[in-house]
Amino acid sequence: MAGSQDFTPDPRNANLLVHLNGELVPHATASVSIFDAGFGLGDGVWEGLRLHKGALLFLDAHLDRLYAGADDIRIDIGLTRAEMKAALRDLLIANDMQDGAHLRLMVTRGRKATVNQDPRNALGRPTIAITAEYKAPAQIPGGGLTVQSVTTRTSGPEMFDMRLNSHSRLNFIRALLEAIDIDPEADEALMCDPHGNVASCNATNFFWVKGGTVFVAGDRYCFNGITRGNVILACRGGVAPIEQGSFPLERVYDADEAFVTGTMGGITPVRAIDGRELPQVNGPVTQAVTDAYQVMKDADAAANRLV
Repeated sequence: MAGSQDFTPDPRNANLLVHLNGELVPHATASVSIFDAGFGLGDGVWEGLRLHKGALLFLDAHLDRLYAGADDIRIDIGLTRAEMKAALRDLLIANDMQDGAHLRLMVTRGRKATVNQDPRNALGRPTIAITAEYKAPAQIPGGGLTVQSVTTRTSGPEMFDMRLNSHSRLNFIRALLEAIDIDPEADEALMCDPHGNVASCNATNFFWVKGGTVFVAGDRYCFNGITRGNVILACRGGVAPIEQGSFPLERVYDADEAFVTGTMGGITPVRAIDGRELPQVNGPVTQAVTDAYQVMKDADAAANRLV
């Protein structure tokens, strides 16, 4: 099933190296302790990074989110931003990568004396792991995703903060499982906030278009997406009118177009919502947003080449 996170297999991935706690090791032999807080508890933060024309796109924004998240849950990463950038660069050079790769930068609380929730049982050194793989988004049947709304809700910062890129994805996995139970062809689950208003999909942020205007939920119950923020910035810069707010699910059913955003796929069109085919798949507004995002990517790559 081709979805927003699926990719075309690439034979170059067979013998790549990964970064693990300051060492470059073959991906097939990389491992962490079963007592690691990330493995046992989902206790950590992460970033997805896209390599485009020698640059890790919008890297400073990603590192802002990573270090803020780590600070929020009181993990001392132990590397300065400059040292983290050097580690990323060294991994790309070792794998001879310049374009088309997707990196996952993961930081956990590290090994613990025993597997329990108390952070004071951490032994003091975080685990830092970085994978780098060639990933081209897979071709999507029909040119767009099938999205299914679910009863599983997103949450605010007073419960499980959507804007914290936590290792624990269980609520979002449950949402996708619910969507698949309803429609085995579903690519993404569309989640509402606790008040029943449209929020985000399980792995991406959701936008829809009506009458040439782009609509998107407010920030509180959505992922703190870098791509989402860039799309909002582009629209406010003149690409298309945009409205942020609280919108009931029924508003989505009247959409002319829809798309989702994420680091892996960038801008991905939506074809159907709850079994309703949209009038336009990759319509004119989606195309305009995609074109604007491509310009932003190229400009960022030209200004911040890493390899």
